[in-house]
Amino acid sequence: MKKYFYVIDIQYLGYRFHGWQKQPDVKTLHLMVDRTLNFILEGKYFKSLISGRTDAMVSAEHAAFELFLKEPIEDKNAFLDLFNYNLPQDIRAFSIREVDKDFNIINHSKVKEYIYLFAYGEKCHPFCAPIMTTILDDLDIQLMKEGAKLFEGKNYLWSYCYKPTENGIYTREILQCELVENTIYSANYFPKKTYLLKVKGKGFMRNQIRLMMGTLIDLGKGKLTLQDIKNSLVPDSRIKMNYIAPASGLILNKIEFE
Repeated sequence: MKKYFYVIDIQYLGYRFHGWQKQPDVKTLHLMVDRTLNFILEGKYFKSLISGRTDAMVSAEHAAFELFLKEPIEDKNAFLDLFNYNLPQDIRAFSIREVDKDFNIINHSKVKEYIYLFAYGEKCHPFCAPIMTTILDDLDIQLMKEGAKLFEGKNYLWSYCYKPTENGIYTREILQCELVENTIYSANYFPKKTYLLKVKGKGFMRNQIRLMMGTLIDLGKGKLTLQDIKNSLVPDSRIKMNYIAPASGLILNKIEFE
């Protein structure tokens, strides 16, 4: 039987979910997406496959999953409307397109951009918690900006992988890494100044960006130096970076298929 293939672009607030992947006895994004698809497709065959999993409490401005069907979608706009009508309010689908059978959402070459939103120096309004991390200590933002640039290019990133193994591939390229003042998100309960770490690359290891962010926070606190970061990036370095920044500040900002 012929199959039909679609890519659906979605956004979600991850704060109340235990990540994407289905797990026993917890609420995950994949569970809610598949429940909704099963309802609107009235029990017909389907399969959904995400471009890359996100951890618990991580959000997405732009994620994507592939939908496999045995019957075509006759009206994609109507399908998208029905899908959104039945999804929880913290998940939104914003586009759908048909792809051919050779497309594989996991293996297809893509570039991902993550951002990490944070503030420092004061206790923030509780409403900030779902998308922004607050560091109560003072931070040297200028030093952190210099530290962020050290991650750009090809580096050995064993120090920035959660539970690395002996056979992992740790020489990876980061296309962009910069720390800037936040001009994307605003709310009347936000602090006057908030900041973003922007990281772009073709692939990331588990907790890599949160370990990078945690390292920059420790740099800003004076617990680490720029030389410590440089030393952690040389081939075969076994320097362990222990501070994993909280998940709720991390947002998958963009995914581009090449």
